[in-house]
Amino acid sequence: MSNHLFDLVRASLPADPAAKVFLETGEGARYSYADLIVRSGAYAACLTAAGVKPGDRVAVQAEKSPEFLFLYLGSVRAGAVFLPLNTAYTPTEIAYFLGDAEPAVFVCDPARREALAPVARDAGMPVLHTLDAKGHGTLAEAADAETEAFSDVARGPDDLAAILYTSGTTGRSKGAMLSHENLASNARTLAEAWRFTAEDVLLHALPVFHTHGLFVATNTVLAAGASMLFLGRFDPTGVLALLPRATAMMGVPTFYTRLLKEAGLTPEVTAGIRLFVSGSAPLLAETHRDWEARTGHAILERYGMTETNMNTSNPYAGARVAGTVGPALPGVAVRVVDPETGAALPTDAVGMIEVKGPNVFQGYWRMPEKTAAEFKADGFFVTGDLGKIDPDGYVHIVGRGKDLIITGGYNVYPKEIENEIDALPGVVESAVIGLPHADFGEGVTAVVVGRADVPDEATILRTLEGRLARYKCPKRVLFVDELPRNTMGKVQKNLLRESHAGLYRPADPAR
Repeated sequence: MSNHLFDLVRASLPADPAAKVFLETGEGARYSYADLIVRSGAYAACLTAAGVKPGDRVAVQAEKSPEFLFLYLGSVRAGAVFLPLNTAYTPTEIAYFLGDAEPAVFVCDPARREALAPVARDAGMPVLHTLDAKGHGTLAEAADAETEAFSDVARGPDDLAAILYTSGTTGRSKGAMLSHENLASNARTLAEAWRFTAEDVLLHALPVFHTHGLFVATNTVLAAGASMLFLGRFDPTGVLALLPRATAMMGVPTFYTRLLKEAGLTPEVTAGIRLFVSGSAPLLAETHRDWEARTGHAILERYGMTETNMNTSNPYAGARVAGTVGPALPGVAVRVVDPETGAALPTDAVGMIEVKGPNVFQGYWRMPEKTAAEFKADGFFVTGDLGKIDPDGYVHIVGRGKDLIITGGYNVYPKEIENEIDALPGVVESAVIGLPHADFGEGVTAVVVGRADVPDEATILRTLEGRLARYKCPKRVLFVDELPRNTMGKVQKNLLRESHAGLYRPADPAR
């Protein structure tokens, strides 16, 4: 029977699935496309035997492994809704997700079973299984016992395939509902846009609880019938050792900055790579330039989010412009509007980015009011990201809507100031935030990571005064050893705002 998302896999199967490698681990274990079919079918069968029905959620907090991917595909084949959870979540956080999603099965690492069993019990979980980084655990054992070929559960384009919870850095985490077609359409689009074929070998060092590693990387490989070199985690030494065997790599900016520190990163090591992709967090223009100078490759930066998968991409053939995320992908519409009126804005005007396309999610799980508030009447989704579209159609992201600074009645976009600061000698990177200020409402504040030769605060402020309108200039420059980031490398400005909230106290007459 037709299972919309898994049909994507079947359509790309090689003539001899047993002869084609789907995945090879860093330790050298190999799994063919035939193994993928058999193993995912075994997980589908054991989930069904455990009582999982079409539309039921399967929640998984487990370490990265080939079996994790087979479980994901098995959930899809069983008609279930796959719910991956960040491995860093605490039992308290897991309690929220289990209570909200009400999964039929929860899978955790064996080492965490004791801590999570009471959480699962309190959530009324009927089944608790385990799966570890080596692919061992009670769920793997249950799958081992299934020997019959599995007949896929029928699922159509609009049926749910996954729920991904937003990071929840502010407020309650929201479950983004992704349909079979949301995932399948984006995989097909990316495979074509990035020219993936069955001859490609993707170096995969991303986590698999996130849309980047699970859907962008894995689904694109599956759509093309390509292969993966599958590392349990990012390790510069391991990546450099495998790069000569790969044709593509997808990563976050941190991957590239760390690899640039390695003496082993040479044009010879990257000679066989046809595509380096970066996403999940902004790539510094300096990193883009340094990477190209060092390897001869221009990193392709793209833009997506949990709710939409990928929306835009710098071109495969054409100018990959540092600091931009490229034009809209085929089939996706992107527009910039006035956040207050919703009116479309002209070229190069900064406003709220809205998107529409088959990649855009179905809404937030059990949050109809929130869903209604985030979609316009014509079907466009309000991303919450601020940006502009230049005359060439390239999208520039200037920050999140919640990061917009309003100082003395003027709107200040952090990215503009960060670009100026990052261009100064001795500056590694910066984050600009707004902090409570008695006179201005918010005081523009720069937090800077610098090398030994970084200019002092007075010098940076003096330099910026000649480059930016006065109201945009920071009132203070703070120096830190590093910026706080989440697991995907995004700077957590909310933590910076919290830690420096009292910087401009009304009692301070100087400010």
